[in-house]
Amino acid sequence: MDLTSLLIFLAIGAIAGWLAGLLMKGGGYGLLGNIIVGVIGAVIGGWVFGLFGLSINGLLGSLITAVAGAAILLFIVGLIKK
Repeated sequence: MDLTSLLIFLAIGAIAGWLAGLLMKGGGYGLLGNIIVGVIGAVIGGWVFGLFGLSINGLLGSLITAVAGAAILLFIVGLIKK
């Protein structure tokens, strides 16, 4: 992975984490928190979309997958915290 790919990966993670935070809780988690939530969300989203046989390609598809996965992650964390 070259530097450009890594920066895009981190940017998608940060944006996905921030968007999922807005959708699920009403706020973000700071830059590092958003990146972590977004990256873990991308893995979860890819797994869930794969279960349903969905594949969205491209930059926008990666962002949609990461946001969906991050929202699932935040939902599960919210259930555990209660």
